[in-house]
Amino acid sequence: MGDKHVVRFEPVGIEIEVDENQTILRAAAEQGVMLMHGCKEGQCSSCKSFVLDGDDIELERYSTFALPEYELNEGYTLLCRAHPYEDLTIELLNYDEDMIRSGLPIQEAVAEVVANDAVTHDMRHLVLRLLEPGELKYFPGQYVDIAVPGTEATRSFSMANTSSRDGGLLEFVIKIYPGGLFSAYLDESVSPGDRLDLTGPFGVFTLRDNLDARLVFLGGGAGMAPILALLRSMAERAIDRPATYYYGARAKRDLCFDQELRALAETLPNFRYVPALSEPADNDEWDGEVGLITDVVARHEEDLAGADAYVCGPPPMVEAALPLLERLGVAQKRIFYDKFTTTGDAGDPKVLEADTR
Repeated sequence: MGDKHVVRFEPVGIEIEVDENQTILRAAAEQGVMLMHGCKEGQCSSCKSFVLDGDDIELERYSTFALPEYELNEGYTLLCRAHPYEDLTIELLNYDEDMIRSGLPIQEAVAEVVANDAVTHDMRHLVLRLLEPGELKYFPGQYVDIAVPGTEATRSFSMANTSSRDGGLLEFVIKIYPGGLFSAYLDESVSPGDRLDLTGPFGVFTLRDNLDARLVFLGGGAGMAPILALLRSMAERAIDRPATYYYGARAKRDLCFDQELRALAETLPNFRYVPALSEPADNDEWDGEVGLITDVVARHEEDLAGADAYVCGPPPMVEAALPLLERLGVAQKRIFYDKFTTTGDAGDPKVLEADTR
């Protein structure tokens, strides 16, 4: 343990103590303060903030795409990489005042593998059962870090179920990447009964209360998991806000949870599920939407003013979706997104090996 310093967040007036051996983001999470964040690896810039007072800060390695040198010199920092060596006052640039005090302290947990089933040719439905503790509290849409057995690395995956109260189960939808550290374990080595170490919950990809706002979900690949959790939560809570889920896949073999989503369209009276294939195979016999999912949204939607949008999937999809949604009228502060990354996505020599968040 190192010395501890007080970090004050403005304009919300919250103070926490941070050990020098911790990042500011980690310390906040442990104390139940839910700051905006994404990758936790210095790549996505979701936690970028401005230092108002104090300058004795050490940053772990990060991507200069997330924090260019000129911004660092101006006083900006990344909370997920920042270690304080004196008391600091930080201005939060991206925060949700209703959520910031609603965080759940992170926990360490041990779980065993119950199932590892293929849901497409390159995605798995991993089901774990918590052993210690027997329940992990989280908000639908959040994620945990899973330690990769035999290494010191972790990978981050969103829960697809809404809670662990039912038998201590956690569900994940995970894409198999060739050569991926956790992917190789999942594809070749994992067996029922194997034990995994978890840490969490993390993430702010959670359903905001905004009763009059329409909901638009955009997903692709393993971005299915947190959006499925949000939709399942809506069904459980009988939330009847108008909602549309646009899900993009390459071919029919890349669709997953299709039957459940179509059933949810029957359960939720104001919900529409719109899958689209960008490259349907000749034998797919597909009569649904064709094209990139952002193009499909542009064809279907003319005015999304007042809507809340949730976007989750590979970086190219997210990067194309954000400006589209703004052009269609969604306020920037009402666009919530998870952008998954893989090792080296940022293309920068300062990038640490990234997790899949």
